[in-house]
Amino acid sequence: MVEVRILVPFLILFGLSTVHTVLAQSSTTDMCEKLSNTTCEDCLKNVSCLWCQTTQKCVSYPVRTILPPHSLCPLPEARWGACWVNFQTLIITLSVVCAAIIIAIFICCFCCCKCENIGTQRTEAKMEKQATKRKAKQEERKTEMKMKHDEIRRKYGLKKDSPYSRFENS
Repeated sequence: MVEVRILVPFLILFGLSTVHTVLAQSSTTDMCEKLSNTTCEDCLKNVSCLWCQTTQKCVSYPVRTILPPHSLCPLPEARWGACWVNFQTLIITLSVVCAAIIIAIFICCFCCCKCENIGTQRTEAKMEKQATKRKAKQEERKTEMKMKHDEIRRKYGLKKDSPYSRFENS
């Protein structure tokens, strides 16, 4: 029962939007048809209208299909948005610009990843160099401590020539 209460407002909104779309489309169709025997500029003032250069007609843009069908108006003769550019040129230009932007984004991503890896390699090399320096200092300190211990053993007579000789209490 709870699910029905949730779905009812959505169904009402969907129904109202469908009715609004149908009414708006019919009013737009009427408005575009009234502008048929005028100029291209007058027709294209309304964004939902399409001007056909060969027939000199203003028709509503077919929103159900992405591109206007050839029966309505051939693409090279269709004008939408601006009278000086035909629809086919507009589509080709936008496609090329979008493709160039996508390629530029891929190139930037590739370069950034490559530069990041180079930075990582530099950091790793720097860390490795620091680790080598630390090990060298540690070995140096270890050698110094061993020398000090040997010196103390010699001072108190605890140092033997052979490490395998027996320790004797004297």
